[in-house]
Formats: sequence, C-alpha cells, structure tokens
Amino acid sequence: MTTTVAIIGATGKMGRLVSDLIARTEGFEVVARLDSHSELREMLHAQIAVDLTRPDVSRNVVDFATEHGLQVLVGTSGWTQDGIDSLARRLAGREDTGVIIIPNFSVGSVLATAFAALAARFYDSIEIIEAHQPSKVDSPSGTAVRTAELIGRARADLGPVSAPHTDQRARGQQVASVPVHSLRLSGLLARQDVLLGGTGETLTISHNTLSPSAYENGILLALEAARTARGVSVGLDQIVDLGFTMAGSEGASK
Repeated sequence: MTTTVAIIGATGKMGRLVSDLIARTEGFEVVARLDSHSELREMLHAQIAVDLTRPDVSRNVVDFATEHGLQVLVGTSGWTQDGIDSLARRLAGREDTGVIIIPNFSVGSVLATAFAALAARFYDSIEIIEAHQPSKVDSPSGTAVRTAELIGRARADLGPVSAPHTDQRARGQQVASVPVHSLRLSGLLARQDVLLGGTGETLTISHNTLSPSAYENGILLALEAARTARGVSVGLDQIVDLGFTMAGSEGASK
C-alpha cells in the first residue's frame, strides 16, 4: 500500500532531496509540495506531512498537521525542549497522530552523538564545536543541542561539566552546561566535534557530512516509522537499533 506524503518546504535543499528520494522509493508518493506561498490546507491530501521549513515556521506547520490528524516527520532544526514537551502534552492520549522530530538524518551523526553521551560519564571537561554552511539560519544546530542535552542527561548523577569563564562571550553558548561553539563557513556542509578532556588526555568524537546523500538512509527509516508513530519521538536513535541503549535517551521520547 502506498503512503501519501506532503513536503512543506519543498523548494529548499532538503525538500528537493526528500522529493527526489521518494520518487525513487516504492511505497511512498508525494502528493503535495508546499512552499512559502502555499496554504497549509494543501497538505490535507496526504497521510504524512514532512516539515522542512524554518524554526519560526515549523511549530505552526506541526500544529496544523496534527490538528487534522496527519502523521508528521519534522526535519526542521531548532526545536527546543520546551517546545517538544509542550507538543508531547498536547498529543498525550491521542491515537490518531504522532510526530517524529529528527535533528539530523545521518546515521553516522546519531552514532557520534551516542558515543559522546556514553563517554560523557568519564570526562568532566566537555565542549562542542559545530560547523555548517553560511545559509544555516539557526545556531547552535539542532544536532549540537541534542548532543549537549544527552550529555547532560548522561551526567545527571555527576553534575554539570567543568566549563570555566562562561561569562565571556567567546566561550560559546551553554546548553545543558556544555559550551557549544557555532561556525558558519563557506565550503562546509556539516561537521560536529565533541571534545572531552581528562587527566593527561583528550578524546575527540567527530562526524563530517560530505554529501547530502548521507541523509538518505535516515530519511527512509524515519518515513517508515512516521506511518505508525504516536506521541512525540525525538532523534533517529529512537527508531534505529544502535545495539545498545544511548545514555540518557530515555527522556527523549515523549
């Protein structure tokens, strides 16, 4: 059976990628492509709404879709934990719709985040550097925020990371006590480094996205999961079997 899809933000880079990918994939069909001039009601012909817009638009898209009983896959970065919690409360008990929020569709990225959360219990000094192309409108990236939040949860019994001089602007933005530094540079697609420091050693967990094709496997996995999702799930780790439980991830799915 074919599942119909509406892509909101269809003219952007990710929107075009998802549209082309679905065209090559059995079991899904794009029936609506919305851009900034479209009416949200145009998505109502679909069963799944894929939101690939901007942080200031995404919430309205998700609210409209869930109010009309559509399944929702969010690939828009910038969702805060408060926004996720509010959405989860609103959908609690509903059996007609669900939302999956994916900060990063790369399987390698979710593995790097999992490794960072695992290592966070062994190091007190931790910082994140994330770098993207200049056109990325939000900072820190959703991936960096997700990574920092999972590091914080993994260290719940240990306390905040050691981050001196965070009153200085050059020390980055703290997320769950972790300093996050954002770079926006021409020539880049996406890169994240989690740096962990301990006595006499450092550990760096790096992930580089070299081509948008890195997102394709994760997009397909997320689309498949979106067919039957209920409530709110955050992160590709919630739908991919990593072979182990990500430290602190229990609170990520509402």
